[in-house]
Amino acid sequence: MASATAIQDNQTMKQCYENYILIDAGANLTNKKFGRDLESVIQRAKDAGVQKMIVPGSSLKSSRESLRLARIYPDTLYSTAGVHPHDAKSWNNDSLAELKSIAECTECVAIGECGLDYNRDFSPPEIQQIVFEKQIELACDLKKPLFIHERDAHDDVVTILSRHKDSLPSVFLHSFTGNCKQAKEYIDMGIYIGITGSLCKDNTEDGVQALLETGTLPLDHLLVETDSPFLYPNARASKLPAYVKEVLTERSVTFLHRYCTFQRNEPCSLPAIVEMVAAFLHKSPEDIALATAFNALKVFGLT
Repeated sequence: MASATAIQDNQTMKQCYENYILIDAGANLTNKKFGRDLESVIQRAKDAGVQKMIVPGSSLKSSRESLRLARIYPDTLYSTAGVHPHDAKSWNNDSLAELKSIAECTECVAIGECGLDYNRDFSPPEIQQIVFEKQIELACDLKKPLFIHERDAHDDVVTILSRHKDSLPSVFLHSFTGNCKQAKEYIDMGIYIGITGSLCKDNTEDGVQALLETGTLPLDHLLVETDSPFLYPNARASKLPAYVKEVLTERSVTFLHRYCTFQRNEPCSLPAIVEMVAAFLHKSPEDIALATAFNALKVFGLT
């Protein structure tokens, strides 16, 4: 039985976030690090104020698993269906039909995680480009948004997307790590940008922190995500400005430090990310939470 203190602490944390409306635009809950305690992970997220989570598929297998989870947790989890550029080499003649059958399900709200990754080149670039374009065409056909992964491939992503500019649905660029110029080009194309805990370490003069501080990323194109179990938002990072650390609430840090680690980040870390983003933008966390939730509802058509 839970102690009276534990129950009181839990109620206090819930009250703290009763005014937050939080949507995690990318939580990899199909990852093997979320196994037997997935139910607890989802409940902690809800306790922290995270009402809805997008669970991306990055292969046919994980897309099916994402869909399964969305059906187990309706109105809380939503799936996507895609083949990540790392897995593009596995694409075959049957992949498109199988992906389409998953993507047509109502619980699936986007096509992806798809895109280009020239940072690791786990699949040949020319294969990545073919598979990416196939999934863009599927998104246009089904009129479902694109959930894009891009690393060191900005120019080619822009070129390929531009070929479909007349029929493109909404586009979400997941876990942005580029520079301000690249972000502005994406934004000018109407693309939404996802910010994660990686902002804690990107303090270069043209990185994600600068993207927020300079106002280059407008609030109406911003989504927040944990990318859990990856990208732990290190609130103690030396590259995080002191004024940002100072605005973090005790309760958001409690969720962060009690349940999240570098080895396994959880969706309950989202309030800390929202508070960091708010500090960089000189706005209230409530405003950031509300705006990013509205953007996620709009992009993914959530109800």
